[in-house]
Amino acid sequence: MRHVWQNFHSAHYSIVKRLGVYEALQDCRPDRKKLMLLYLEQLEQQVPVAEHMLVAIDHTAWGRPDAKTLKDRTHEYQGGVILGQGYSTIAWIPEAQGSWALPLLHERISSGCSPILQAASQLKLVCEQSVNPVLAVLDREYGNANWVLAIADIQVDCLMRLRKNACLWSAPPAYSGRGRPRKHGQKMRLSDPTTWLLADNVIEIDEHSQLGQVRVRQWLDLHFYRAAEQRVNLILVERMNPMSNGQPFPPLWLAWVGERTLPLETVWFKYLRRFGVDHWYRFAKQRLHWTLPNLRTPEQSERWSDLMPLMSWQLWLARDLVVENILPWQSANINLTPGRVAQSMLSVLVDLGTPAKMPKHRGKSPGWEKGKARTKAPYYPTVKKRVSRRKKSSKLAV
Repeated sequence: MRHVWQNFHSAHYSIVKRLGVYEALQDCRPDRKKLMLLYLEQLEQQVPVAEHMLVAIDHTAWGRPDAKTLKDRTHEYQGGVILGQGYSTIAWIPEAQGSWALPLLHERISSGCSPILQAASQLKLVCEQSVNPVLAVLDREYGNANWVLAIADIQVDCLMRLRKNACLWSAPPAYSGRGRPRKHGQKMRLSDPTTWLLADNVIEIDEHSQLGQVRVRQWLDLHFYRAAEQRVNLILVERMNPMSNGQPFPPLWLAWVGERTLPLETVWFKYLRRFGVDHWYRFAKQRLHWTLPNLRTPEQSERWSDLMPLMSWQLWLARDLVVENILPWQSANINLTPGRVAQSMLSVLVDLGTPAKMPKHRGKSPGWEKGKARTKAPYYPTVKKRVSRRKKSSKLAV
């Protein structure tokens, strides 16, 4: 494990080998795909070939409201509309419980792209390079026809959360022989129980280890209205509330898309591992200082962002090498979190050393050249993405 971590440390250092971090971000050119292949090599050593590789996909915002000279700023939503850059992340979730999430790709969403298209492109690249079947878990922003159509040509299984007011349709009835064949059957509105179809499978878990009494229902062979050819299995998870006479908590609606099938008793619980990517976003912003530097160009921001997955994988590989450094107000932890590993990395770095040479004395900087004109950086307008909607055709009265 130590030599593997040293290889990652050397790759990390080769990207930021200059003394000036901002100059390094301007000059370096990290190969994102090669780094992803390096991550997959480590992943394949820990996941059996026949087992699903569970990845979580989400996107977040790097707020830059005052950076008027930053090109390609967009309107992003993060608890409200802010100006900045959006980033899409696909991360491997290695543990059933815990806060570890290891990004395979962490890329900026340009103004000409959308989170769904960016995520689909990342997922396709990972599936093409992975030897394991891939199971992707996603939040409700991806639980719609746009996402289902975007992954139609990708060999992947997806488990997405649905909005509580979403609508799905059953398979159409047999062709009657007259007129155009129907594409849709009965409409099922999730917010209206009177429109629900008869469930194909129902299971009840009396005492779940974490959630107590749980009831799970499944409907097979449904579809979204704009994706009639893509079959969706609908799953309803209801957690019973013992304090309200058996009434359930707010329901959790999930959609399964894919050719592989998993037992209903376990497939719904895999969605809860999606929150690992949210933990990683918080860790990257607060501990790895991802959003701290005020970089001038989108390219510099992307190169700095490429270091976040690399540092996360270094911490994961070093978790068995560090001696935990417990602060006075902390208790001992058997399973080290990313923060605890980062807190205890000093001893490993001292033992490993650095490939850097001693800095040479350069003398006094000459400063700005006398008589050279100063020009202000250009200001760039912000880009507001608009959702294109199909226009309704007005019917002329006869």
